[in-house]
Amino acid sequence: MKSLKLGLLVLGLLVMGLGASYAAKVGEPAPDFTATGSNGKTYKLSDLKGKWVVLEWHNQNCPFIKSQYKGKMQKLQAKWTKKGVKWFSVISSAPGMEGSVNAEEANADVKATGSHVTATFMDSDGTIGHAYDAKTTPHMFVIDPKGILVYDGAIDNAPLKDEAVDKNDDGEPFVNYVDKALKEGMAGKTISTPTTAPYGCHVKYAK
Repeated sequence: MKSLKLGLLVLGLLVMGLGASYAAKVGEPAPDFTATGSNGKTYKLSDLKGKWVVLEWHNQNCPFIKSQYKGKMQKLQAKWTKKGVKWFSVISSAPGMEGSVNAEEANADVKATGSHVTATFMDSDGTIGHAYDAKTTPHMFVIDPKGILVYDGAIDNAPLKDEAVDKNDDGEPFVNYVDKALKEGMAGKTISTPTTAPYGCHVKYAK
């Protein structure tokens, strides 16, 4: 019996190790996924090779999302999607949890906010969210045309600032990390800030 328990423990640790190895890591290939958009279309990350891709974790009821969507997020989306970036919002809220919506409600939110996302992914089972270890709304990821994850973290360094600012509450110059990563990446430069701590509401995964 002891040998059986030990074997199961070792197997469990191996499975945990394998799972961890597939978690999204900056500098490595972004985890592939197949996602259903609220528009009814199917998207696969591997089909987007050659394009810059942004993933934005979304919860329309989160105060941090509401703050960004008073104009800042839409402006950034419009700027980069016009340049060919594929920008996807991802809803990983589990059914019955805050932020959980059906496709019709997700489309209505896009229309109401004037969002410029390429599509909204319906990820109620948290498959994509867990693959990327998305923690908050918003939590942002940038993937380069080779499929490499080049940025993981916060949208900017000024939480709950509804309008554009020159400095954040700490007196530091305002930085939008996604905008900065895309600018540097498209210019052929190394991303100078590849990771930051994401802020916002916790992603409401199934318990």
